[in-house]
Amino acid sequence: QVQLVESGGGLVQAGGSLRLSCVASGSTFSIQAMGWYRQAPGKQREFVAGITNRGSTEYADSVKGRFTISRDNAKNIVNLQMNSLKPEDTAIYYCTSTYYYTLQPRDYWGQGTQVTVSS
Repeated sequence: QVQLVESGGGLVQAGGSLRLSCVASGSTFSIQAMGWYRQAPGKQREFVAGITNRGSTEYADSVKGRFTISRDNAKNIVNLQMNSLKPEDTAIYYCTSTYYYTLQPRDYWGQGTQVTVSS
């Protein structure tokens, strides 16, 4: 089992930046990939970004060029640097992880952190 705790959400104006962090604990030795998903009000949860323990990354088209995912394998931390934020980025952001080698991990989920972008 893996426990995930996110931090770094908040309120920011359009064009601003935020950095989300997620710390994994528990049975972390075999984690192959971590990532971020988000869910806006009234919408389905969607993939944002993923990173493997080898450093491969994948991004949703809507965030490419604006968001950067990074990972500290030794500390079991994954970060999401979000720049040039838009009101449509407003959502609850969830950290995820998996023991499988995939760029869209979905097995373990954090509680989520709110990101609100004002226009």
